[in-house]
Formats: sequence, structure tokens, C-alpha cells
Amino acid sequence: MSFLNQAFIWKFFKFGVVGVSGTALDFSITFVGKEIFKWNKYVANSLGFLVASSSNFLLNRWWTFGSGDPNLVEQYLKFMMISLVGLALNNLFLYIFNDRMKYSFYPSKAAAVLIVMLWNFFGNYIYTFASQ
Repeated sequence: MSFLNQAFIWKFFKFGVVGVSGTALDFSITFVGKEIFKWNKYVANSLGFLVASSSNFLLNRWWTFGSGDPNLVEQYLKFMMISLVGLALNNLFLYIFNDRMKYSFYPSKAAAVLIVMLWNFFGNYIYTFASQ
């Protein structure tokens, strides 16, 4: 296995670890919004996703990609653009699995998160942290 392949796999692994922490944050916020505050499921889902995305940006910048880019705001905006597309995909998959296919909400959300993780990793690998 070449060095580049090992580096890529290591970044993907780290991105996954950060993603687990983000998923816990996302699900917690979604649960509180949906179940306790009785918000619309898409509003709660969106808030959870966006807060987790901000947390994931900081962790991925520091740990996964080891970015020292001084343009923090620009990099954050790039990350959030990828995340917003991810949010749209997340809500689309949530709608398909939960509303159309009638699977339970939280398993549907989990499936959506796993699918969108691929978009988020490759989008950030190629665009946000391309020079890292």
C-alpha cells in the first residue's frame, strides 16, 4: 500500500471518528428539539445537523486534516457549504425513508447520516481541505 493510500485511509478513519462525535451531538439536539420542545422534525433535524457540522469543522480542521490555513473564516464557509448540501441530502433521505417508506424516524435519520457522511468526506477532502 502506498503512502498516499495510507494517508487517505487514515484521514477517512479520523473523519469517521469525528463524525461519531458529531452524530451524538446531532442526535441529542434533534431529540431535545423534536421530543421535548415538540419542534417540527425537519427543524430539529436541521438544527442538530448544523450544530454538529460546526463542531465537526473544528475537529476536522485540527485533527483530521491538520490544517494551518490562516483563512479560518473562508475555510469554515467552504465547510458549511458542503454541510448545507449535506443537510439538504440528509433531509431528502429522511423524507424518503421516514415519510415515504415509513421507517421509524431515528433509524431513518441514522441511514441518512451514513449516506451523507460520504458526501461530506469527499466534498471536504477535495474542496475545503484540498491543500492539506
